[in-house]
Amino acid sequence: MYLGIDVHKRYAQVAVMDEAGEIVEEVRVENANLDDLAQRYAGSQAAIEATGNYYHIHDTLSEHLDVTVAHPKELNQIADTDKKTDRVDAKELARMVRLNSVPESYVPTDEVREARALVRGRQTLVENRTKYANKIHGLLSNHGITEDVKPLTKEGREFLRELSLPTPWDSLLESYIELIETLNEEIRNLEETIEERAGSLKETQLLMTIPGVSYYTALTIYAELGEISRFDGDKSVVSYVGLNPVIRESGDSRIEGSISKRGSGRVRWLLVQAANTAVHTCNDEYLSRFYERLASRKNSQKAIVACARKMLVSIYHMLDRGEVYDPPDVRA
Repeated sequence: MYLGIDVHKRYAQVAVMDEAGEIVEEVRVENANLDDLAQRYAGSQAAIEATGNYYHIHDTLSEHLDVTVAHPKELNQIADTDKKTDRVDAKELARMVRLNSVPESYVPTDEVREARALVRGRQTLVENRTKYANKIHGLLSNHGITEDVKPLTKEGREFLRELSLPTPWDSLLESYIELIETLNEEIRNLEETIEERAGSLKETQLLMTIPGVSYYTALTIYAELGEISRFDGDKSVVSYVGLNPVIRESGDSRIEGSISKRGSGRVRWLLVQAANTAVHTCNDEYLSRFYERLASRKNSQKAIVACARKMLVSIYHMLDRGEVYDPPDVRA
């Protein structure tokens, strides 16, 4: 049998198809009861879409079924229906499983999932801290206070506490300051855990031998890339991160445009920051020579993005070979 399972927050719509392509059962099941359904069709093939809560459901179903996780964007591109209902989606997944045409998505290992939870959790805390800093800037602007105050610094918060604002804005200001300080403490605690985790993994230990790559950057790269063996080569990983240039060809002309920006924006940004540090602070000879050669012909931003791409190529080969950063031995 072939099962198409359209997963939602609390329930899943299931379509079961036989060898002849006929639907033999359609049922809506509470997610908590999916284990019973999986046991009933034990040994069958199934497909689910990579939604926000798919990890637990994938693991539950995999105890009894051969489960493929479908890539959402690619799934939408190749699905042959304009209708979007739970029943239609479940039947389309079942059809794709039967035809062995599911666009497969990567399922991270437990180790990678834990790393993702840590770095993404830190990002959420940092974003929340920035949100309250922006609220403070807005509050000051509404009261005609034009000083360049930095609420994320100790000095900035000391300045803010000396201000006299009318009620209730004085209470709001104090609440925002306290929330920032609480978040600072939570971020510090989480960073200790991230540093400890980065120091315990062989992949991140290798990555931290690159000038400009800290424990947080290393764990983020590892978490977002996952197992390096899933990539066919350095071009594949560059494309996955979205640092590959968009190529447009027409007749005899070939134009190399800006980068595709597909994949993890978080990793792209960190790689650019790491490349900047390697070139401008750490004076990494390998990347610095490359940067200077490009910067003389293109603008500095394009040159540093190209350095980030070259760094990513190095990262692929380091992880693939289990080697520390040694540029002369890295080939793009």
